[in-house]
Amino acid sequence: MAGNYRTVQGDAWDAIASRLWGKEHLQHFIMEANPAYMDVLSFPAGVELVVPDLPAAARTAKKAELPPWM
Repeated sequence: MAGNYRTVQGDAWDAIASRLWGKEHLQHFIMEANPAYMDVLSFPAGVELVVPDLPAAARTAKKAELPPWM
């Protein structure tokens, strides 16, 4: 599902990943695609973020895997 996502007030990385893909732990893919916003914890409304295609392994994983920073 590559494309763009426009934030709503109060969006956070994990909430965006959950909304788009149903899995909060995939937030790092969105973060990596938007390095200019890496320091943002809570977004204001209207920020246009790039949404990358998920790698096949992330799309088909049956169990929750830990994000790379854990």
